[in-house]
Amino acid sequence: MYWTLELASYLSDAPWPATKDELIDYAIRTGAPLEVVENLQAIEDEGEIYDNIEEIWADYPTDDDFLWNEDEY
Repeated sequence: MYWTLELASYLSDAPWPATKDELIDYAIRTGAPLEVVENLQAIEDEGEIYDNIEEIWADYPTDDDFLWNEDEY
């Protein structure tokens, strides 16, 4: 299983919180690349509910990862 920023972006508008099966269904319905579906299928879970993409891919960049100060603009 591998994630890239591009692949993870297909789940950015997913209906969070969601289960693994709901995310797979969402990825298929929205036409996400096959790699996204394969990555989701490779997740070993026991009916967990995921609140966001960071719970699936811990390295997903967040706003804190960028040195952007919104107050300056």
